[in-house]
Amino acid sequence: MKVVLVAVAALLVFGPSSVAHADTLGDLAGELRGALEGGSLAWALLVIFGAGLATALTPCVYPMIAITVSIFGARQAKTKLEGALLSLSFVLGIAALFVPLGMISALTGDAMGAALANPWVLVGLSVLFAAMALSMFGAWDMSLPPALQQRLAQVGGSGYKGAFGVGFVNGLIAAPCTGPVLTVLLTYVGTTKSVGFGALALSSYSLGLGVLFFVVGTFAVSLPKSGRWLEHVKSVFGVVMLVLALYYLRSVLPMPRPAVRDAMWLAVPGALLVGGLIVGAVHLSFKEGSALQRARKGVGVTTAVAGALGLIFWLEALPAGAHITWHEDFDAATALAQQTRRPLLVDFGADWCGACQELEHEAMSDPRVVAEAQRFIPVRIDLSASAATPAKWAILRDRYQQPGLPLVVMHDAEGQERHRVTGPVSADEFLEMLRSIR
Repeated sequence: MKVVLVAVAALLVFGPSSVAHADTLGDLAGELRGALEGGSLAWALLVIFGAGLATALTPCVYPMIAITVSIFGARQAKTKLEGALLSLSFVLGIAALFVPLGMISALTGDAMGAALANPWVLVGLSVLFAAMALSMFGAWDMSLPPALQQRLAQVGGSGYKGAFGVGFVNGLIAAPCTGPVLTVLLTYVGTTKSVGFGALALSSYSLGLGVLFFVVGTFAVSLPKSGRWLEHVKSVFGVVMLVLALYYLRSVLPMPRPAVRDAMWLAVPGALLVGGLIVGAVHLSFKEGSALQRARKGVGVTTAVAGALGLIFWLEALPAGAHITWHEDFDAATALAQQTRRPLLVDFGADWCGACQELEHEAMSDPRVVAEAQRFIPVRIDLSASAATPAKWAILRDRYQQPGLPLVVMHDAEGQERHRVTGPVSADEFLEMLRSIR
């Protein structure tokens, strides 16, 4: 799954790369180092940090900052160092709650990938994200029972252990705003199948969520007063989650998408997004104002969501001329490769597989790769929900012994497998593999 957020950059830009059989934890350090060098992991973590910071600017969290800092004693600290250490303990408590969730989500990545091939699962996720969006708009509250909230609020106290405990339960108490964002983030982490990235992603989110607590606790600054702008932040999250709800249905419902990037597909959705924001997608409320203002809010949200979704589809489209012409029948392509004694390029993909889409955009759309691939018989096996069949899954799991996506296999002219790619790689790496095969 590739989750792209237009207007607030991208919530999820794919992180660690996994090259040719690099599926073991022993290669994790190399994966993360390569992703950092390429900038993708750093960008992903930065965006996730921003999501955590934005969550701290919601009505569920922001008003609690000054009170919470006083509870664990940072306001009363004798020195800035003591205040910083107390605040750091609080942030580590947040991380202690969220990081294990990220690791568990990544460990179930294969199950997540298989589930995303099921249309009913996609519909269920869309309904879930739509419900999360409605909670952001104030239609309902996702919160713990009041008695449990009161008991959790008594956890901790002053001191380092107390600050850690307060941080640990803070995410639960702020569930009305942290819960929807975590739902989206954990779903994305599950598609990466990287435990290391899951831990880093949720650590980054925890730091973003806790940074204001740290600043207030360390430097005793006064934050701007709460106001309607906090509701505006929630509205932004609501729009983003409605976009994701529809994005999951792209393989279930007919949605117009561009084959290549063109100016019209950029201009029209961009105008819809800007127009929706102007009409009232963010600054108006469903809970107050006249009937006309609430109607404007609805029109603004609808228009902004349509525009953002259109921009996502534009981003996913390949540049003109950056296409490999794929065969669709695996058996026929294999037979043709044998008859003509040409190498065989096998690509397993799906529209729910974010790493597959990144591999397509970063490597296989490079003009040098497209030109080199002309020596091959290229065949793509589509495992999207609308195209997958038991026979296609059998090729992946039985013939190639691969539990999940992405997967690209390169065979030489004798039919022997020479390279296997199981994650995003650079165009240069992919091209080097192709050129080595005869």
